[in-house]
Amino acid sequence: MTLEAAAGLLRCPVCAEPLALTSQGAACPARHSFDRARQGYLNLLRGPAPENADTTDMVAARVRFLARGWYEPMAAALSDRCLGETFAEAGAGTGHYLARALDDHPAARGLAADVSVAAARRAAKAHARMAAIVADTWAGLPIRTGTVDTLLCVFAPRNAAEFHRVLRPGGRLLVALPEPSHLAELRASLGLLDVEEDKDRKLEAALAGRFARESAWTSVRRVELSPAEVADLIAMGPNAFHGAAGRRPATAVEVTLALRVLVLRRLDPDPSAGPPARSPAAD
Repeated sequence: MTLEAAAGLLRCPVCAEPLALTSQGAACPARHSFDRARQGYLNLLRGPAPENADTTDMVAARVRFLARGWYEPMAAALSDRCLGETFAEAGAGTGHYLARALDDHPAARGLAADVSVAAARRAAKAHARMAAIVADTWAGLPIRTGTVDTLLCVFAPRNAAEFHRVLRPGGRLLVALPEPSHLAELRASLGLLDVEEDKDRKLEAALAGRFARESAWTSVRRVELSPAEVADLIAMGPNAFHGAAGRRPATAVEVTLALRVLVLRRLDPDPSAGPPARSPAAD
């Protein structure tokens, strides 16, 4: 549980000057200061968290579900594709995927950013070489320009301009998203949110001019989930905000897990690209 992993990576969310770590937290040359929370994270939001920030109950459900290993193939795929020695994750949640990558890359350090205080509190304990901050991807990541080697974004908001800015030249962006058949059985039986059919196309359009696809990884498999696991799967994500919290089947069910990781390389900016399109808030 340490902020030291963020040394040299942070910038002030007020004036964009470099943030230096202090014994109390962090401060910039313009004397904007931010206190380290008792749990070890740094809150760099400039206002209250949005209403759709993960709650304590959502974070607890995510911890339980991910501990069961159902998304382990995706965690391994993300880790295998990390390059360099400075990793960051936007919309990191509990820091589960970033921690796995740090386990596999002993020379690396990581920075987990999430708009939820509850998530950052958990991420601050996820790995000894990971720092956790509360930050809003859409408001601008409080990360210094060109300091990140690999940036992860797993089922989270995507801000192409900010991702491009924080990555070093030639840096790598790893985006994980669901395939259209992901959780199809639960969508049909429990009325969960749909997955857009053309998600890949919309994503690449939003990233055009700033990133080029290098490769993709896809996994489609059927697994048997218990009613409690289904309840946690629903409670840990956006469905919890859309009236689905508490829904579960009466018995164990077979469910399709269809997941995709896109590997993208940072390009020099294309002056003709114009402002980035706003990506979906989350998957």
